[in-house]
Amino acid sequence: MNNYQEIKNFVFNKLQIIQDEKGILELCDIELEISNAHKLLSAPIEIKEALFSDKNISLEESSFLRLQRELETHFDIKMNEGFLIQGEEQQNRDNTWWTGKIQLDSENYYWIRYQNYLKKSFPKEVMKTINVDTDIVMNNIENPEITNFSRYGMVVGHVQSGKTANYSSLICKAADAGYKLIVVIAGGINNLRNQTQNRLNESFVGKDRGQQIGAGIGNAELNKLPISLTTTERDFNKQDADRNSQGANFENTRTPILLVIKKNTNTLTNVIKWLKSQYKNKIANHAMLMIDDESDYASINTKAEDNPTTINKKLRQLLALFNKYAYVAYTATPYANIFIDHEAESNDEGRDLFPKDFIYSLDAPSNYFGARKIFLDSNRKYLISIDDYLEDIPPKHKKDFPLYSIPNSLYEAVRVFLINIAIRNLREQGSKHNSMLIHATRFTAVHQKLALHTENYIQEIREKLVSYGSLPNPSKYSSLIEDLENTFKLRTSKSDFQWNVILKSIIEMINNVIVREVHQKTTIPLEYRKDRPTNAVVIGGTSLSRGYTLEGLSVSYFLRNTIYYDTLMQMGRWFGYRPEYEDLCKIYMSESMIDNFGKIIEATEDLIKDFKIMSDANKTPNDFGLAVKQHPESALQVTARNKQKNVKSFIFNMRLDGKAKETSWLSNVESHKENNIVTISNLLKILNMKYINESVGNSFLWRDIDRVNIIEFLNCFKVYQNDPLGITARMPIAFVRKYAETRDVKWDVALYSGRGETDEIGSIKFRRESRKAKLTNDYIEIQNRQVSTGSSESIALPVEERKKLGSNRKIIRQNLKKPLLMLHILETDLDKRLAAFGLSFPGDVLSKNETINLKINTVYYNNLLENIEFEEESDD
Repeated sequence: MNNYQEIKNFVFNKLQIIQDEKGILELCDIELEISNAHKLLSAPIEIKEALFSDKNISLEESSFLRLQRELETHFDIKMNEGFLIQGEEQQNRDNTWWTGKIQLDSENYYWIRYQNYLKKSFPKEVMKTINVDTDIVMNNIENPEITNFSRYGMVVGHVQSGKTANYSSLICKAADAGYKLIVVIAGGINNLRNQTQNRLNESFVGKDRGQQIGAGIGNAELNKLPISLTTTERDFNKQDADRNSQGANFENTRTPILLVIKKNTNTLTNVIKWLKSQYKNKIANHAMLMIDDESDYASINTKAEDNPTTINKKLRQLLALFNKYAYVAYTATPYANIFIDHEAESNDEGRDLFPKDFIYSLDAPSNYFGARKIFLDSNRKYLISIDDYLEDIPPKHKKDFPLYSIPNSLYEAVRVFLINIAIRNLREQGSKHNSMLIHATRFTAVHQKLALHTENYIQEIREKLVSYGSLPNPSKYSSLIEDLENTFKLRTSKSDFQWNVILKSIIEMINNVIVREVHQKTTIPLEYRKDRPTNAVVIGGTSLSRGYTLEGLSVSYFLRNTIYYDTLMQMGRWFGYRPEYEDLCKIYMSESMIDNFGKIIEATEDLIKDFKIMSDANKTPNDFGLAVKQHPESALQVTARNKQKNVKSFIFNMRLDGKAKETSWLSNVESHKENNIVTISNLLKILNMKYINESVGNSFLWRDIDRVNIIEFLNCFKVYQNDPLGITARMPIAFVRKYAETRDVKWDVALYSGRGETDEIGSIKFRRESRKAKLTNDYIEIQNRQVSTGSSESIALPVEERKKLGSNRKIIRQNLKKPLLMLHILETDLDKRLAAFGLSFPGDVLSKNETINLKINTVYYNNLLENIEFEEESDD
């Protein structure tokens, strides 16, 4: 621990005491304690010896300013409680058994111990929310004293947002309540299982290899020590289980038994056999809690119900050994879980894993470095769009691809990583881990070649720094050092340090930079040691894409393609927490992938908003599952989920109620652009002839328009689409047309006036709307995927209602009485006159209208899936 970290811990502990005593912490408290620590550095040596490990401890003035900023950020973190959806039966059960009785009577040994451990790093507001969230989940999993029960639930969080801390808290409370066996299914690969075991040793067991660790330090009573049948190094096997249990079983021990196992067929089979050898019949008197981490991966049955996938079958068989059990799925991407057949049941395996009893949606703390901040920020300060990789690493390559060279953008990303390590060192974070992620292929052999190229490049830089780094103006002698300096100027323009200072720090740190591959054939494992910092360029694919945390990740280089929302989001290891180095983070990926992430994030946020509406309306998990399947952005998900079932055709149901769709992708074909201007002109002429327009600000509104006019407009407008139904484009035009054709309702139509050049169509004078746009392949994309502004949809509402609702688009749609067609004439830096439109459909997720149904046939289905990389095709 360096001087900075020691003084920071000293002040931090003081502030925690003040917060515990006062209940709140004020800014003046932080300033006062930092001032007191500053004065202590000038105190007599004997006083400093009593308080610090180094009697000569000191700190620069600039470091005290950084310390204050970090502490203010930490103690100002907020986190809201989550939302609950319960099944019909669950709503009528005792949902206060834990908070209303058992918790009050319990010693709460494991939870209090873990809570005290979390206080060392978690803000008080976050701790409070974790406590409430897990109390709610506890109330829903069932009292272990009940004779027979089976509960199926799901907890939805954000990628890399702290789900492990949540289910660790749940495990501690379940153990306090009397759950005897706790099984954690920790992903499908060794590195994730080992990492999860290590974290549960710290949070719950309190011991590892005979040493007290984590929550167990100073508080590890032998008669309460949980029995872990798995270790950090080894997954479950019968011999270890017999040895670790030391003859203990559910009947003769009062302490809980823990298993942390891979989502692996052999492992699950061995656990089932071992339990059956202990108990000839069902385990009747002891409750089991199963935590299924990354539950959307491998646990889901993708085959016909009479022949479930092996892992799905084994999980169900394991649960069926107990008369009393609770299954809680944890995931950041619940799409696959929602596609489980909620009525599926088998006599041999028991019911399927659909979360029929409850779904709980977690919020993320305010310091979470999440998807919206990265991909929906118009400044895009974390994203670097790349297109120079196509020849070096083509998207479609085989496992024996030779990889003769790597892209210049990857060399740049490595340089940014070296600069980041140096800056964090100068920020007194030299004792922290640093990671760079390279996720460019699914093939192990190509990972190995990537590692070789990367290692050689870092070694070349290392040699040049040794030769020329200490000379005046070293860039003059080495093009590699010059590249480093140019990268610093390009990517780190607002650094708080000068280049010569950063270069010196790179020289100090570069010998500690390593390259590690993470895949099934890895020879030297990636390890984040506790006794020294790890600075690692980490290269991998599937083995890095689910649940595994890369410590101190600041640079990501990502070249993967998949249609699954969940797979793509899980590959985003860059989400999480970046205390005091968030500004250094950079993600290199293609423009199309940036766009895909933006689309996914918007769809996911929309679903979370739907979740809140359904929670308030006491809807069930079945209702939410249906909402996910019928969401416009889930169409491709449904298609892909059916790919293993040899489907020849199926009906897809899309619910447009409460949604908005816009032509944020516009055709760049000149004839199409001309046609679309004419199409809007023709509609406006009809409207002016038959209807009276209203002026709303500078814009125009026509009410109660016959749908015949809307249908004609939709049929004539040339919508850009890369599939016939528009599922993979921005506008599902086939479903929109059918909505207009089948819903016998009137429409409202609006033409918007902006701040651009004056324009005129017929007798209507207006100003074009200015938008930023970019040319991508054969289409024009409107920046941030938004043609209309935040309050555009409210134009059809009464004035007072419009003012009240502002730009809350989802609530605006709840209050609309008719569908709204929004017409736009745009001017961009690419084209001075572009036609676009949007559609706002009234209602919300609770609307009772029939869905829009279209049949998807084999040809269309195969075209959708062509050229798409599927997760299971990896050899990693």
